[in-house]
This record gives sequence, structure tokens and C-alpha cells, in this order.
Amino acid sequence: MDTILIIIGILLLLGSFAGSILPFLPGPPLAYISLILLQLTNRHPFPVTFLVAWAVVTAAVVVLEYMIPIWGTKKFGGTKGGTRGATVGLIVGLFIPPWGFVIGPFVGAFIGELMNRQDSQKAFRSAIGSFIGFLAGTVVKIVLCLVMAFYFVKEVIV
Repeated sequence: MDTILIIIGILLLLGSFAGSILPFLPGPPLAYISLILLQLTNRHPFPVTFLVAWAVVTAAVVVLEYMIPIWGTKKFGGTKGGTRGATVGLIVGLFIPPWGFVIGPFVGAFIGELMNRQDSQKAFRSAIGSFIGFLAGTVVKIVLCLVMAFYFVKEVIV
């Protein structure tokens, strides 16, 4: 049974990296579940405080995942139209590989701002903010998943 839980944990970790980029997969929660699965093996490698701390960090990153792009858009003078456009652009961009998910939020924020009656210069600044926010959120999620993967692999190897 331990082997099955470890294999499922590894698959969840792999999915967590995809989920750090794709908006329809919850990256960090998948990585956290892999730690829980490892805890369910006969090893019981982690103390409860470790798991609680990582649960709090994971929850915080999930919340920040939605706030960082909004903050980036607003910091660069964007409106709700730009934020919504960035979200739509991200979803549409997923169907335009390989760079659609990177360019999509930028183009979406730009179009969203233009539709919100902003001039093109302000719309461009907002799009830059959305793009930077998207990249920052993605980097935070990937780093979190890497750290949890490190703990998982460390405990499986030992």
C-alpha cells in the first residue's frame, strides 16, 4: 500500500508543476496532498506542526495567486476591465501553445482596458502590470511546489 501512495504522491507532484502554470489545476494544493499521502504510509515522516505550517503556507499562496495579478494590474494603473481581460486572456492562451498562456494575460488585459475606454498608453501599462503579476504568482507557486517536492523526495529516499 505504501508503494501505491508514494506513486500517487509522485503523480500529484508532477501535476502540481503543471498546475502552477495552468489555471484549472490547483498546483500547490496538489503538492500538499502528496505530503499528506506520504504521511499515510508506514513512515509517518512529518510532525503535525510541519503539516499544519505547510497547510497555512499553501492556503496563503492560493489566496495570493488571485491577488498578485490584480495587484500588478492596479499598481500599473489598471481597472477591473484589465483584470478580467487578463483572466480571459490566460484561459484563451491555453489553447494557443506554446506561448499563449504567457502572452494571453498581457493581450487580455490590454483589450480589457481598451474596452473599458482607457487610452492605449494606459491600457498598455495595465497589461504590463497584469503580465508581471501573472509571472510573479507563477514563480511563487513553482517555488512552493519545488520545496514540497524536495521534502517528499527526501523522505522517500531516506
